[in-house]
Amino acid sequence: MNRRRSSDVIISQILEVCAKGASKTRIVYQSNLNFSTVNPYLDLLLERGLLEAVNGPRIVYKTTKNGIEIMKSFKHYQDEISKLCTYIENTVN
Repeated sequence: MNRRRSSDVIISQILEVCAKGASKTRIVYQSNLNFSTVNPYLDLLLERGLLEAVNGPRIVYKTTKNGIEIMKSFKHYQDEISKLCTYIENTVN
């Protein structure tokens, strides 16, 4: 079965990878994306203030305080939905 990740899952993964600062290469590899796919996500997250780009010898992306809050909320809702799905699967079977 070919399961594609939704954009919200990808965004959450990028925010998590960047929590301690990450280069674009690290984001690509740890989020399992490619360089052309990651660019629109980075642009969006920077525009919305969820990531910041720190200039140096190379750009390092860091999750902002707001980005951390979004990431935590998303993980909480994912966990709750997973619990509900497990309950339903156990009840139905």
